[in-house]
Formats: sequence, C-alpha cells, structure tokens
Amino acid sequence: MMPPPDRPADDDSDDAALFRAAIGDVRRLPDAAPPPAGPKPRPRARMAERDEAQAREEFRHALEDSLLEAGDALSYRRDELPPRVFARLRRGEISAQEELDLHGSDVREAEQLLRAFLHDAREHGLGCVRLIHGKGRSGRGGDYVDSRGVPVLKNLVDRMLRQRADVLAFHSAPPAQGGTGAVLVLLAPRRR
Repeated sequence: MMPPPDRPADDDSDDAALFRAAIGDVRRLPDAAPPPAGPKPRPRARMAERDEAQAREEFRHALEDSLLEAGDALSYRRDELPPRVFARLRRGEISAQEELDLHGSDVREAEQLLRAFLHDAREHGLGCVRLIHGKGRSGRGGDYVDSRGVPVLKNLVDRMLRQRADVLAFHSAPPAQGGTGAVLVLLAPRRR
C-alpha cells in the first residue's frame, strides 16, 4: 500500500497506532458474567393434553352419532322439573311469551341470536319461549342440512339448550305450533 501523495512516506500512517496514541493507556475490564438465561418453559402435562384431545374427539363422535334427523322431536327435562309440568309443555299447554325465528341464519349468526334471545328472555322474567329452527328438509332460507342430510340449526338448538343452566326443559312444539320445526323452551326463574 502506498502512502497518499500529500503525506511523506516516512510518516507513521498506521491508523491503529494513531488511535492507540490518541486514547492513551487502556485497562482491560473484568469479564462480565453471562446474561441470565431466559425463564425455562413451564412443564407441560403431555398425558393430560393427550387425554383432553381424546375426550374432545370422543365427544365429537358421540355428537355425530346422536344427531337428530328432520322428523325427530327435541326433548329434554331436568330432574328437578316435575313430570306433569313437562307433560304440559309437551302438549303445548304452556304458552310461549316470545318467539325467535332462526330461518335464514347461518350457524354462527343463529348461535349468537339464540344466546342473546335467551339472555334477554331471562332478564325480562319470561318463563316459556318458542324457537323456530326449521325441519331441515328444504335447504332454503336457513332451513338447511349438512352434507349427510342432517338439519344443522335443529341440532345446534338441541346442543345449546342442553348446555344452558337456565333451561329447565324443552320439547318440540305440537303440530299446530310448528311441530318438529320449532321447540318450546321452559326457562328457570331469574334469581334476584
């Protein structure tokens, strides 16, 4: 490497030497401890996760095995509800105070509408409501079936009502009130 033309050749042009001369004596810092390691991951209960996944799969299969067909009646009664009250509901002798028609709704929308409707019915102290889900025969207007010919909204309503703590009983409506395309739902009184 040749020195630049404006510097004489005998001039010390070593940059490192110039730098050391400019900063003076240097003392070495003690070696620092390594930074702390990140937190170790929490132990996972892999067997419990496997059991949970297997239970979900078995539950899904059980649901598929117990799916309702178009003409099947919905029916459910909690043990604390007297059988004679359930018989009155089944015969349509308990009048519905409000009604929700789920025709034209997709599954997500129907689920949201149903949750909101039941919540409002309970808040307003209603004892009996009617849900119209359709029979799942036509494939039109929300009254649709899945690829196996199973009525989607009817099975959604059945599954959701069985899981709610505020539902005492439900039964498909008598033929004059919608038959197997509607369900009468008896709600628990609101606690104050």
